[in-house]
Amino acid sequence: MSERISRDLDVRRAHARDASGLELVPDAVARPTDAIEVAALLRDASATRTPVTAAGAQSSTTGASIVDHGLLLSLRQFDRILDLDTAARTIRVESGVLVADVRRAAEREGLLFTPDPTSEEECTVGGAIACNASGARSLRYGATGPHVRALTVALANGDIHELRRPALEKNTVGYPITHDPVDWFVGSEGTLGIVLAAEFALHPLPRQVLGLAVPFPSEADALAFVVAARRDARVFPRCLEYFDHLAFDMARTASGDAHWAPTMRALVYVEETGREEHSDDELPLDEWLRLAETHHADTNDIRVYDAPAALQEARRIRHAIPATMNERGAACRAAGGRKVSTDWAVPYPRLAEALAMARALADRHGIPQAVAYGHAGNGHPHQNFIAHDSDELRRIELLVQDTLREVLAMGGTVAAEHGIGKIKRKWLPMQASDLQLRMMRAIKRELDPLNILAPGNVL
Repeated sequence: MSERISRDLDVRRAHARDASGLELVPDAVARPTDAIEVAALLRDASATRTPVTAAGAQSSTTGASIVDHGLLLSLRQFDRILDLDTAARTIRVESGVLVADVRRAAEREGLLFTPDPTSEEECTVGGAIACNASGARSLRYGATGPHVRALTVALANGDIHELRRPALEKNTVGYPITHDPVDWFVGSEGTLGIVLAAEFALHPLPRQVLGLAVPFPSEADALAFVVAARRDARVFPRCLEYFDHLAFDMARTASGDAHWAPTMRALVYVEETGREEHSDDELPLDEWLRLAETHHADTNDIRVYDAPAALQEARRIRHAIPATMNERGAACRAAGGRKVSTDWAVPYPRLAEALAMARALADRHGIPQAVAYGHAGNGHPHQNFIAHDSDELRRIELLVQDTLREVLAMGGTVAAEHGIGKIKRKWLPMQASDLQLRMMRAIKRELDPLNILAPGNVL
């Protein structure tokens, strides 16, 4: 297997960064091409107690796909779509396939692949499974995990297991935690096993999709609109995405129109597919306009996206916000700074309260206001700060910690879609009890007794 392992410094540096802003250079990089090679690498690693961290496209925002010791196991060559069954509505792919490529393959057959992280062109299905990724359309479809039907997983000792969700509607055999081993690995961030392939459930493509970008004069109006849209039985959003005034400015730039709703201070992007996604019934545009007008939107400057190319353009504009912030953060790395992105969430009716709290804390800490955007329909925004140097990074992390305490007091979570990785590990005990942490460690000991998989992630 030595031909699959490189200790060349340039190769190691090429695998030393992800979207977190950290840089960790591994001792070596392995680039296997099939499950047999992965199994052999893991057996050798177990024999020598060499740490192994799996990585795909390395789009993690939490440092989960980089490591500064041991072996970085790159699965970029696991890039095949293995099978697409239109009758069963399933697709089986290797873990290194890009999420967007799975989506396009399904669409060619008139089917919908629902996991939709914004970085779909830059992240793999293995990574999406590893952190149970979600995205804008998770409001309607949920996160990645529920759509995983089967997994091929390599354990730390090199054993390969084929796991499939049970088809039973009832089961009382043993502890419920043992009923579905697929769920042991979804969201485990490479710490319990390495996903080599996955089968996903697909859905029929909606017959119609209507996208609306709705500008508002204030954050309060925009977020009240989001809450009303969740509760209104006459509209059926599959996403409700929020942009604060800073994010809206970036969206204006990305759209090529600096004068789009120039007096408006917030934006909500909606996608509507109807009560029955597969019917030809007219979509409730009038109801959306009524709801927008009720919440003081600028109804004269609403942008409409009603064709596949237009909907992709809307997605590109949305992705411009994190992409821009990533660029700004990368420019600060030499001084010890980076982008700091929060991933907290609260019950959606409390989002306006939570953002106001977060901004008040930033003022108290003397930190410039973050760019806030994201999945308002799920009560899940991202605050993006730019730390220009190591001292500002320290102060921003203290602010985030104080924010998370208040978020948890509101019934929230410290990480809603990006996982814990290395960056958020210090905040895990704020949310997980001692009993929960002991259970996590017990599962880790059983599946990875030598503690060689993904050191530093989660625990």
